[in-house]
Amino acid sequence: MPPTARPVPLPPHLAHWQLPIGWSWGGDALQEDHRHFQEVVDALGRSLSLVSAPNPAHQEWLHEEARALAHRNHPSIPTTYHYWASAPRESRRGPGYLRRWIAGETLAARVRRLGADDIPAALRLLREAGSAIGYLHDSGATHGALAGRTTWLTPSGRIWILGWQWAIARERVPPGLMPDPTAVPPAPEWRGRWVPTPASDQFQLGALAFLALTGEQPPSTDIPPLRLVRPDCPRSLADVIERALREDPAERYSSVTALVRALDRGVSVRTPIIGGPDSTGEVVAQTPEARLRWATGDDYDIIAKLGAGTFGSVWRVRDLALGREVALKMLHPHIARDAAAVQRFRREAQLAAQLAHPAIVPIFDFDTRANVSWYTMELAEGGSVAELVRRQGPRPLRDVAPQVEFVLEGLAAAHAIGVIHRDLKPENLLIDRYRRWRVADFGIANALGEEIAGASGTPAFAPPEQLLGEAQSPASDCFSIAAIVYFALTGETPFRGNDGPTVLASQLAGRVDFSRFAAPVAAWLRKGLAVDQDTRWNDATAMLTAWRIARTTALRTEQRSRWWRRLLGARSRG
Repeated sequence: MPPTARPVPLPPHLAHWQLPIGWSWGGDALQEDHRHFQEVVDALGRSLSLVSAPNPAHQEWLHEEARALAHRNHPSIPTTYHYWASAPRESRRGPGYLRRWIAGETLAARVRRLGADDIPAALRLLREAGSAIGYLHDSGATHGALAGRTTWLTPSGRIWILGWQWAIARERVPPGLMPDPTAVPPAPEWRGRWVPTPASDQFQLGALAFLALTGEQPPSTDIPPLRLVRPDCPRSLADVIERALREDPAERYSSVTALVRALDRGVSVRTPIIGGPDSTGEVVAQTPEARLRWATGDDYDIIAKLGAGTFGSVWRVRDLALGREVALKMLHPHIARDAAAVQRFRREAQLAAQLAHPAIVPIFDFDTRANVSWYTMELAEGGSVAELVRRQGPRPLRDVAPQVEFVLEGLAAAHAIGVIHRDLKPENLLIDRYRRWRVADFGIANALGEEIAGASGTPAFAPPEQLLGEAQSPASDCFSIAAIVYFALTGETPFRGNDGPTVLASQLAGRVDFSRFAAPVAAWLRKGLAVDQDTRWNDATAMLTAWRIARTTALRTEQRSRWWRRLLGARSRG
């Protein structure tokens, strides 16, 4: 099932475009620095970025950018998939090129939202951005616009460098144009001009690290010592960044590659391991990361921590045998000592592996070594629905509708083989690179027929019977799905409270505001959030059927209302 595709107000320069058969316009777009980035959805359901130039005079510039990207191959550089030229006899589309659609936010946006990065995150940023810029320099090119707003970070921790319209031969850029100096830190040697060189790229790389560590761009002159504004920054890291930021280019590193090597010699994000297994076979280490590095050995390279829950932590790792990035879920050390907990953890992986459905995140492998237990699964590059709503706010029904249908199809497959999830929440609906919502973490799921009472779920999205410790059924999952839909559409949980008893009291009192929803959706939510299990749908299949009817009716009414508003607006202007 493809991600949401809906009509969007297209800019004038795209008004004549006709996408290929089976393609559609996506719901996101961005315009800056003489480029327009429009989401499109291809016939395979993939979200791609259509990059175009609003100014017709910039067609050759756009073509040169697309051509350069097509010949670059680096994990942090999005390559060109296809270029559509604008031929005299072919007016349906062009010019424009396709590349990967990058979900996430810029470094500038993230530090505004969350503040300065922690030291390991800033180190990874400096290393990966430095690797990309060093690769670019090796090919004889420069970037010239490395900044917080051209550096993108995905929820899975991946770093992408953009701003490639500036990373071509200077004579190919239209005369008089340069990156916005208020958004891109100018190197001191430029003196009001724009003269990109490897040395100025190194300065901008240092400024990028300064931004990540302090939350602010460095001033153009008299840059303060980094450890003065970030006292916990390791001296070796501060020395590397401060050298890159020196006013005289001759005093910087000889190359960005030399900078990265100095970084590797002087600083490590890896936590040292105190020792190997003790007499019980358990790894003696300072942190969970150190335990994981010891246990996985040469199988995985640990890249970044993605998050943690009550029972375990999730890591972005590289499978060294297969050369791919995956997510690795590891039990917390104190839980891993419990043989019963490890068995439940293994069962989680086995359950999820049985559920072969596109809407369920696949499990790749499970292993236990030196009292460290983990499994690997597909990496969700778009993060979770919880993160999506935190970043972008409540989602419109037209975006949520197809995703809920997709999730319910996957949940119906689980219910059909006797498995209920029991911990559905926005954090457990992950978003893949094609913008699809997918179900993950069957960590406390139980096969029907076994004991399925308990209060292990997340209170804000758990049904009353779970909070009361009573027996549950597929209808319990239906309650959680309804609560998630409420959250996605409003940005709020349906029942207020920070703990189980408070949430339960709100549920039993029936205090839910349905006034913000179209009548069909409100009726669907009301049934899904019913206190009595018998009042809800029996399983996800029945809930899915009802959702399709509710969403179709609500969206049709919404579309009709928009049409009438446009018509009445046109008449009033006439």
